[in-house]
Amino acid sequence: MRRREFITLLGGAAAVWPVAARGQQRGKLPTIGFLGAASASAMKSWLDAFVARLRELGWIEGRTVAIEIRWAEGRHERVAEIAAEFVQLKVDVIATTGTAVPILKQATSVIPIVFALSNDPLGSGIVASLSRPGGNATGLSQLATDLAGKRLELLREMLPGLKRLAALGNAGNPVTAPEMLEVQSAARTLGYQIVTSEIRRAEEIPAVIESFQNHADALYLQSDPLLNTNRFQINTLALKAGLPTFSGIRDYVEAGGLMSYGPNFPDLFRRAAEFVDKILRGAKTADLPVEQPTKFDLVINLITAKALGLEIPPSLLARADEVIE
Repeated sequence: MRRREFITLLGGAAAVWPVAARGQQRGKLPTIGFLGAASASAMKSWLDAFVARLRELGWIEGRTVAIEIRWAEGRHERVAEIAAEFVQLKVDVIATTGTAVPILKQATSVIPIVFALSNDPLGSGIVASLSRPGGNATGLSQLATDLAGKRLELLREMLPGLKRLAALGNAGNPVTAPEMLEVQSAARTLGYQIVTSEIRRAEEIPAVIESFQNHADALYLQSDPLLNTNRFQINTLALKAGLPTFSGIRDYVEAGGLMSYGPNFPDLFRRAAEFVDKILRGAKTADLPVEQPTKFDLVINLITAKALGLEIPPSLLARADEVIE
């Protein structure tokens, strides 16, 4: 083989080497930036599942991969700071949740982004299509909007006397409006009166919960980083106001909420690790289809039910994937 041909071949091969191989060639480990939109305590089990699956796939932190972990605490301004930091660090891939993706995409169009969950990746415009996302972001859909009706049906079974429903969302989250519209539509179908309220800061939570007292029979909580970060406060205040809370995240129930129904979040983060693995081994983000949840959990807190004086229907208990008692 002539020298010119050899150089051309070598250059072509370098273009398709996996990120991991290129990183090791540069003398540093490939780096994953993990941006937790909520708090460390709120997302601990999700991060643990993510790291465990990476380990199973051969990515051992400190040995074969570096992981830079940052927490936004439900604050959008913090997401922007972390995005800029990851760009400066030149991480090889960013793992996060859907609410952070628009800000990340403003910061970089080059670094691959994997979202472990997104309420509506297509409708929010973070992917061009589910089958061929295009751009630099892909991952898993949470189906939060699609599941709103199912959640209210379960709530009706739990509280057959329910007449008035309150719903709380985060005004700073772009997917709040679609989810609230779906909740309102489902509530009207079931014959409920509904009042919705939105917050932008944690400091607004006490006044909003107080405003629901004596004006609602239950409280629907949006799946949102700000609300998740402040889940203990929300559930404590709701319990004091005599309001059963219902959400799409198990962690809300573990923090004192009554019931949740939604995708298994640790499972979504395990699957997000598989996306990261493929990207580190050379796959193109734009060609990796967005996937849907396959595992859903119904979780009920019997301690909270007792505190509220509620009797859980046996048929509902029998269908629960987890009962906290």
